[in-house]
Amino acid sequence: MVNIAVLISGSGTNLQSLIDACNSKEISGEIKVVISNKESAYGLTRAKNANIKAIFEKDETKVLQILKDENIDLVVLAGYLAIISDEFINQYKNKIINIHPSLIPAFCGSGYYGLRVHKKAFERGVKVAGATVHFVSNVVDGGPIILQKAIDVSDCKSPEAMQEKILLNVEHKLLPEAVRLYCLGKVKVNDERVEIIWKEHL
Repeated sequence: MVNIAVLISGSGTNLQSLIDACNSKEISGEIKVVISNKESAYGLTRAKNANIKAIFEKDETKVLQILKDENIDLVVLAGYLAIISDEFINQYKNKIINIHPSLIPAFCGSGYYGLRVHKKAFERGVKVAGATVHFVSNVVDGGPIILQKAIDVSDCKSPEAMQEKILLNVEHKLLPEAVRLYCLGKVKVNDERVEIIWKEHL
């Protein structure tokens, strides 16, 4: 059983998708703790409602101690609007995954998060968009890509509509699938590229 920590800053809809996948045994892991750098984040309430330890903590040193105390194997950034340090990344190399609301390398990097991503994509008039789950590296949004999925967004009349369509139709499915594969030991990193072992071992 993989011990999972989820870091959030907001409402936690992607967190909820992970909670649901764990409860249904789709993911062979357990969310041990949810940590937010925003005290008002509704995601903390979602965690409490699911009987998961919920902690408001902004100090990274204290966050790292919490992860150590909980014997965390995998850290999931699910709408965590903070840049984590190189020390953090090095302690959990290829054990931190993030979901980004674009098809990396498009609309990513410093300054691209949340609705900002969709505003830029909408301004450019993109017809296809999506989300990416990737490992976190020392380069913002630059770590090895685990999964991506694209959908048609040509019918979206605003950045907000694009955000909602991608969140509901892509992110809420893609993140649990990436975590499921990781917990099964099917995600391997070779030369900064992710190899997914799809074939079941007999």
